[in-house]
Amino acid sequence: MRKELPYFNIENSYGGNQDWFKDIMMNMGGCAAATACDTCIKMALHDNKTHLYPYDIQKLNKEEYIKFAMKMKPYLRPRLKGINTLKLFVDGVQEYFNDIGEKDLLMQEFHGEMKAEEAAKQISTQIDNGIPIPYLLLKHKNHNFKDFGWHWFLIVGYEEFENEFYIKVATYGNFHWLSLNELWNTGFSEKGGMIIFH
Repeated sequence: MRKELPYFNIENSYGGNQDWFKDIMMNMGGCAAATACDTCIKMALHDNKTHLYPYDIQKLNKEEYIKFAMKMKPYLRPRLKGINTLKLFVDGVQEYFNDIGEKDLLMQEFHGEMKAEEAAKQISTQIDNGIPIPYLLLKHKNHNFKDFGWHWFLIVGYEEFENEFYIKVATYGNFHWLSLNELWNTGFSEKGGMIIFH
């Protein structure tokens, strides 16, 4: 069974792209802000939450996406160790929500110490309800995930097989299908996790 969220394109990019940022700190460490921006744009475009995006949601373009990311920067500013906890992300996004008058969306931390089976259930529930999921990956022993290390990205779909569960993730203007079991079992004690919106 496969389920993918309606998403958005900016020019030829699947979602936004951190590589566009001219601010060097955001270009290097703005993945949390970009993930928050992409979440807001998806909800503004498809979930009747237009106030989450400060520009014309029907005319998405690269220039205004970069401006939006710079508006998000003070809430999720790049720092030495990055936005390396779920709480830092929740606190930053909540502050943004407070400033724009968003009172309905609540966030819950789903930590990487939980079992992969529980994560799969949470993901399928959220995607079935039309809600994207910000995901934080810290270190990983599998070299296949080196491009996703110490990085925030967005889950926007899943596919379930008899013995495997794949997730569709959006980052850097592209999408990828990844094995959740392989991704979740990082091999390190320091875990990331997911942000669940309600």
